[in-house]
Amino acid sequence: MSQLANIAFEQYTTLSGEQMDLQLSYKLFGLPLGSAPVVLVNHSLTGDADVAGENGWWSELIRDGKVIDTQQYTILAFNFPGNGADNNLIENYDHLVLRDIANLFKAALDQLGIDKLYAAIGGSIGGALVWEMGASFPELIENLIPVACDWKTSSWVLANTLLQDRILHNSKKPLEDARIHAMMCYRTPESFKERFGRSIHEEKEIFNIDSWLLYHGEKLNNRFQVQAYKLMNHLLRTIDITEGRGSFEEVASQIKGSIHLISIDTDLFFTDAENRETYSRLMERKANLHYHTISSVHGHDAFLIEYDQLNRMLMPLFTNIYAHS
Repeated sequence: MSQLANIAFEQYTTLSGEQMDLQLSYKLFGLPLGSAPVVLVNHSLTGDADVAGENGWWSELIRDGKVIDTQQYTILAFNFPGNGADNNLIENYDHLVLRDIANLFKAALDQLGIDKLYAAIGGSIGGALVWEMGASFPELIENLIPVACDWKTSSWVLANTLLQDRILHNSKKPLEDARIHAMMCYRTPESFKERFGRSIHEEKEIFNIDSWLLYHGEKLNNRFQVQAYKLMNHLLRTIDITEGRGSFEEVASQIKGSIHLISIDTDLFFTDAENRETYSRLMERKANLHYHTISSVHGHDAFLIEYDQLNRMLMPLFTNIYAHS
């Protein structure tokens, strides 16, 4: 298993003009740096840099012999600064926006001697960060793969993150209650019906859906920290590659690499309709643009469930790599 390494940024000046001491931790998997194409993997809201290997949360995609093969690639994954995975939290998190994170990741890539990424992939806020890195550094990434995400925070996501923020600040059990609400955004009514119906948990004498939601709340409470959740929820509100730059079409068409949008047809959080609008707006301005749809009853979380479909979509990009280079 890859060891956690760290890069310190002393007196980093945020886009809002604040100076902060920040630490960026990361893990490397697969082939050594400098010996193979580099794939950057950005984690989701409560994820971390442990993306591959036996306990990796995306190990169905990233492992020896998998579609993103650790025998052919160097895999790099950063922790979002302040996500708590390295025991570092950020008190004044509201000074940061997602573009700051993109700038920090790029500064870290520079320190590691990486001037080109074969691919950058991420789900949810991790995918939004792929968008931001592409917009901020148009020649850095050969293949951008934003999954189950958007290049902006929609009014729907703003509404849900406002409620999350109020839960996190006002609830007696902030992590548990915020997670219960979030799971209702990450899944669908049809998913709940298919899995639980109105069945009863016989031992607890409560509905099985109640038991499942309470379990996920308790599980997150045992492994995550409130301050980290507040930060990540705040960053969700700051997604916008066009801020101070012009129209979406102008900004996104400057990205040199191929963009492979992966949407989920039942996503209630970053909706398929928003992604289809993105594709239609950009398709006439950018030739190397591709659209894929995961079909699933499970909603937003399908990018962590529907691995057969994800593998089929990603296979052409990650096999015969030397034909691409």
